[in-house]
Amino acid sequence: MTEPLLIAKNSQQELYLLPQMANRHGLITGATGTGKTVTLQTLAEAFSRIGVPVFLSDIKGDLSGLSKAGGGNAKVAARVELLKLENFSHRPFPVTFWDVFGKMGHPLRATVSDMGPLLLGRMLNLNEVQQGVMSLIFRIADDNGLLLLDLKDLRAMVQSIGDNAAKFTTEYGNISAASIGAIQRGLLQIEAQGGENLFGEPMLDIADLMQTDSNGFGMINILAADRLMTSPKVYSTMLLWLLSELFENLPEAGDLAKPRLVFFFDEAHLLFSDAPAVLLDKIEQVVRLIRSKGVGVYFVTQNPADVPDKVLGQLGNRVQHALRAFSPRDQKAVKAAAETMRDNPSLNETAAITELGVGEALVSCLDEKGTPGIVERALIIPPQAQIGPITETERKAIIRDSLLAGHYEKSVDRESAYEIIKSRANEKLAESSANNARGGGGGMLGGIFGSSSGTTSRREGVGEAFVKSAARAIGSTVGRQIIRGVMGSLLGGRK
Repeated sequence: MTEPLLIAKNSQQELYLLPQMANRHGLITGATGTGKTVTLQTLAEAFSRIGVPVFLSDIKGDLSGLSKAGGGNAKVAARVELLKLENFSHRPFPVTFWDVFGKMGHPLRATVSDMGPLLLGRMLNLNEVQQGVMSLIFRIADDNGLLLLDLKDLRAMVQSIGDNAAKFTTEYGNISAASIGAIQRGLLQIEAQGGENLFGEPMLDIADLMQTDSNGFGMINILAADRLMTSPKVYSTMLLWLLSELFENLPEAGDLAKPRLVFFFDEAHLLFSDAPAVLLDKIEQVVRLIRSKGVGVYFVTQNPADVPDKVLGQLGNRVQHALRAFSPRDQKAVKAAAETMRDNPSLNETAAITELGVGEALVSCLDEKGTPGIVERALIIPPQAQIGPITETERKAIIRDSLLAGHYEKSVDRESAYEIIKSRANEKLAESSANNARGGGGGMLGGIFGSSSGTTSRREGVGEAFVKSAARAIGSTVGRQIIRGVMGSLLGGRK
């Protein structure tokens, strides 16, 4: 049996998180500046020491210090002395850096097809009707064997289908021009925010997150999220996709002595804010069932009220830092937070939440039977690694020496929807030119969905219209790239 993880201590007792209960998920809450990030770092180190890989996002850049031994921090030294931690020592932990934009870590990508219409709709802020059209676009692509790997694939499909929407009504249902326009605008916004870096190949292999080093320590995977956070829905959707990938790809494991992986979801309120009911149901299902895959999910946010009740009920391990009660609404939130943990008769939880100091928390973890422990007020154990960021030079050295160096950096652009549409458009244009030269006047027939049934008909078929609009989509894509390059350099933007 793996040793319990010491996470907090007070004058009466030490508080432990049991590894066999760590996949029952958890919640770290508290106002800004109360110590949530340091608690997250302490937990990540504890899991790494017992050989459990960790994934977390670094919102402020502070967590890169996990890769470097601590020391020289007066506050840490004082906490060690106060808690009488006799065997405490500073040490670094194995770290892999990831970055959607490929600057602060290995590139982290998903394919459009793998992301799927539901998550993409969330990322593009689509309403219910627009979401339905997005699903139809994916269905048409699937029915015609067209892989959607990157944004140019999806843009070509959207424009082509939009230009021929009436011809798909019978088989697939109504595709409104307004919805197509909303999707196109959303894609342009995502592209402007660097979305071309998010989508493509090679896509992340989940197995690369679940590594240990030569000492048996679990790898701590750190996603650079400071730039990603400028697009909150892109950030939350990306993390949700990662979580769903773990759920879909890992086999059932049952009750393990320790988790296979622990996933920290920082700024979790962004995941649930304005999320449609269908997405909330999916999130609740994933959180409920991923426990059996050996994955523990820990949400980090300011207030337990940020998490829907269906999800909150799945989070057995709790660390509650201080909350402020400056208004009636704040006071109500404090009371609700106190009521979510198992009551301690000797502790006024409601009052304590507003009195907690930095690095102090109310802690309640599951016991060996899965029962929530009585909440205790305690000080969080300080991290062994450095608190705060490492230098850019140190980060680059870690990325360069990583076992994954060079693998994800080489992007792959294999044949997919864009290339197929372009190729078939060129073929039909050549065929049309040949027919005109012979005086046949046959025009472009067939196209992406196969040949037309009437070779003498002057009526434009679905395939012909699709190919024409595809050619326009391809041409406008190239044109936008050229214009963006020129205007970007003139106006100080990025290509």
